[in-house]
Amino acid sequence: MPDNASDLAQRLGRQAEAVCRHYLSNGRREGRYWLVGDARNTPGRSMFVRLKGAEFGKGAAGKWRDAATGEHGDLLDVIRESRGLLDFKDVVDEARVFLSLPHPDPEPQSRRLAPAPTGSAEAARRLLSMSQPIPGTLVETYLRQRGITALHGTGSLRFHPRCYYRPDEHSPTESWPAMIASVTDLGGRITGAHRTWLALDGSGKAPIDTPRRAMGDLLGHAVRFGVARDVMAAGEGIETILSLRMASPPMPMAAALSAAHLAAMLFPPTVRRLYIVRDDDPAGDGARDSLIERANSFGIEAIVLSPTLGDFNEDLRRIGISALWANVRGQLAPEDVVRFIATDAM
Repeated sequence: MPDNASDLAQRLGRQAEAVCRHYLSNGRREGRYWLVGDARNTPGRSMFVRLKGAEFGKGAAGKWRDAATGEHGDLLDVIRESRGLLDFKDVVDEARVFLSLPHPDPEPQSRRLAPAPTGSAEAARRLLSMSQPIPGTLVETYLRQRGITALHGTGSLRFHPRCYYRPDEHSPTESWPAMIASVTDLGGRITGAHRTWLALDGSGKAPIDTPRRAMGDLLGHAVRFGVARDVMAAGEGIETILSLRMASPPMPMAAALSAAHLAAMLFPPTVRRLYIVRDDDPAGDGARDSLIERANSFGIEAIVLSPTLGDFNEDLRRIGISALWANVRGQLAPEDVVRFIATDAM
């Protein structure tokens, strides 16, 4: 019986096509590969899974790569992403069910978890573990209402149908549906979460005083979309970044959640060019200047991307994707236009 991740990945690799047909049902086989949009089973062709190959190593069966984002992994990662699992134990359990393997003897029942400190990183991780993937939920409705329809590669976003909200310490606790975003460090470890409470029909934010709140350890970290290599973009708001992705889907991006946190964001060591997504306000200008100075001190080229109106989501909603596309295209380095701009955005 396999007792570690490597053994399970090898066993899954021996049944790679069956795994793909089960977990990546929106794809199809072409030759020696299974093609699909991404590891979350989005329709498309940018991700390819090797169906035949060695037991282990670079060319092993079950290894995959997403050409749009640079993400790669094995079939355990496919199970995790397609099922929206956060706890590795749940991934292992799901793999064992698929492989019809017996489960290990249960460990003695531990004491009930102590409450996590309010607003802590542990509380954020528990909230995310209780949330679900966004396809078919009010989060998808909310984002589409804001003109954001390119939702591939948004595994950092999740949905909670009844997320607690308390206006202040003297008020009763309410519950509203919410978009939950995972805040991670450069190693991918969850350090915090951001909550956007939503109206009951997903038409906008909930009618409450503070519909956005963050929790956990945020300084230097971000909500990430794609894996940053040599080029990435960084801005403040989640919707702003998702709007920019409408014009440049393959570019890795990160939302720092505020101007102050954008100015302090940490850089992946491989990044050589940073696009700073500016909001047209004094706080955005201050974050821009601080981030340019810090990036240059690390030898990173910093290029500012400015919206036509207040921010890129306002551009998307009021003047449309074609104008957004043209504005962004004119501000990118020429080599990045070819590499990252969506040629069909017009």
